[in-house]
Amino acid sequence: MSSGRLLGICGSLRAGSLNRKLMMEAKAAFDPKSFEEGNLRLPLYDGDLEAAEGIPEAIQLLSDQIAAADAVVISGPEYNKSISGALKNALDWVSRTEGNPWKGKPVALMSATAGRSGGERGQLMMRESLVAFQPRLLPGPEVLVGAAKDQFDGDKLTNPINRKALEGLMAALREAAGL
Repeated sequence: MSSGRLLGICGSLRAGSLNRKLMMEAKAAFDPKSFEEGNLRLPLYDGDLEAAEGIPEAIQLLSDQIAAADAVVISGPEYNKSISGALKNALDWVSRTEGNPWKGKPVALMSATAGRSGGERGQLMMRESLVAFQPRLLPGPEVLVGAAKDQFDGDKLTNPINRKALEGLMAALREAAGL
């Protein structure tokens, strides 16, 4: 049964991103009443831009989406053993908005990568980057999709171990959101 508002954030900007596919599989497993995807095609954080023009509309929208969501799922690639610049930039910008939309928000992290570790270090860096904002970061089950191009048939996640972990993580996210 559909319930709640889920916000999906994909740390990859690529149209054919495996992390976007994973995020959409998370959406299906969560079965939200409503779903939005946060847009990370944002200007680079620049204190001079903020001072001159204030918070850009796209950043405020992302902050408002986080605040309005019952839960957030972030699917991010591992770039050089860290998070993507697009994701870090979005976190930096949102931190400049009024209030703290992340505080107490249930957040699930996952990753799909070309390597065999599935983005383990990238997820650790996601946690480190988010902890200052005080979300309710779920400890697991961990969704670390390694050799990701071989784990999807079209848009469908086919590996039964990854699918079970994803379904478990989304069940935990629904529970953390009180849904």
